Amino acid sequence: MVSIGKQCIPVLKTSIRGLSNQNNIKTGILMLNMGGPRSIDQVHDYLLRIMTDKEMIQFPVMQNKIGPWIAKRRTPEVQKKYQEIGGGSPILKWTETQGELLCKRLDELSMLTAPHKYYVAFRYVPPFTHEAFEQVEKDGIQRLVIFSQYPQYSCATSGSSFNEIFKLFKNKKLPNDLKMSVIDRWPTHPLFARTFAKIIQKELDCFPEDKRDDVVILFSAHSLPLKTVNRGDSYPSEVGATVQAIMNELQFSNPYQLVWQSKVGPLPWLGPFTDDAMKAYVRQGKKNFILVPVAFVNEHIETLHEMDIEYCKELGEEIGVEQIRRAAAPNDHPLFIEALADIVHTHLNSPVRVSPKFLNRCPHCINPNCYFSKKWYKQICSV
Repeated sequence: MVSIGKQCIPVLKTSIRGLSNQNNIKTGILMLNMGGPRSIDQVHDYLLRIMTDKEMIQFPVMQNKIGPWIAKRRTPEVQKKYQEIGGGSPILKWTETQGELLCKRLDELSMLTAPHKYYVAFRYVPPFTHEAFEQVEKDGIQRLVIFSQYPQYSCATSGSSFNEIFKLFKNKKLPNDLKMSVIDRWPTHPLFARTFAKIIQKELDCFPEDKRDDVVILFSAHSLPLKTVNRGDSYPSEVGATVQAIMNELQFSNPYQLVWQSKVGPLPWLGPFTDDAMKAYVRQGKKNFILVPVAFVNEHIETLHEMDIEYCKELGEEIGVEQIRRAAAPNDHPLFIEALADIVHTHLNSPVRVSPKFLNRCPHCINPNCYFSKKWYKQICSV
C-alpha cells in the first residue's frame, strides 16, 4: 500500500507583501526565500533567473548563453509538474501565512518592538528583494530583521539572497534611520526540531503497531554539487545537525538516514540520493518508510511533486514498498510558529546583530561578491 502523508494545497492569489494594516510599524521582518512560480506562465522566467544566477549554479563557460538555453528546454517539463500539483507553487501562500502568524505572536511577546510587519523577499519570482525594500522604505520602519527562511545556510540559496540585498544597496544609501540585523540560520532550534518530531510521530502512528519500530525515516534535503561542498559550504553539516536534533526529540526510536534529492546535471552531487536509498533499502528487505522534507519549511514543488508523486507514489509502486508516508512541511504548525517567534524575539533582545559565522567566508570561496557582501553586512549591522 502506498500512502502519501500530505496532499497538494491549492494556491490562492494573495498580496505580494505583508498584509498588516497596522500604522506606525516599528519593526519589519524580511522573510527571505527563493520563491516559486504561482502560475504556469511564470515558470520560464523563474528557471531563467535560477540558471543565470552564478551564485546558485555555476557553468564552466558561457553561462549567459547556456543558462537561457537550459531554462527554455526545461520549461515544458517543469510546467507539467506544476500543473500536476495544482497549477503553481504555494510558497507565497505559506510564507504570508507564516508571516502573519509570526507578527501576531511577536506583538504579544515583544511590546517594545511592536507593531511588527513582515515583508516577503523572493529571489526568483515576485515579490523580489527590491520590491520588499521599496515597501520597507515607504513604511518608514525603525528596525529591520533580515530573517532567512532557509533553516540551514547554503551559499547557493541563503547566500544568494543575502548577496542580492548587498547588490541592491551597493550603489545607493539605505533608508534613513533604518537599523538592520541578520538571522542567517537556525538548524537546531529546539522548537523547530520538536515541530518535525511531532509531525513524524503522527505519521509513525499510522503504521501497524507490529511494523512501527522498523519504519525507516528518510530525511530528504536538496542536494548540492560536490564542488560546492568541497569549498566549505556548511549546509550538509547543518542539515545533519537538524536530523540529530529531531531524532533526539524522538529518542532515536527508529532507524533513520539523511538522503539527498533534486540533483540536476551530470556533475557529481552530494549523496546518497533519495530514490537510490529507497531502492537499496527495499533490496535489504526494508519496505516501510517516512519521507521527511528536513530542509523545507513549506510545501512546494520538491515536496508536492518530487516527494509525493515521484517517490511516494510512482517509485513506491515500482519497487514494491509496503507503506510509505510523507511528513508534512512545518507550514503553519502552531509549534513551528512559536519557533519562528522565539527565534526573532531572542534575536531582538540580543546585542549580536549579525553572527560571526555569517561573516566568515568558506575556506575555498571563489565568489568575490561574498567578500564585499560580508564586509558590508558587518558595517551596516554595527551602526
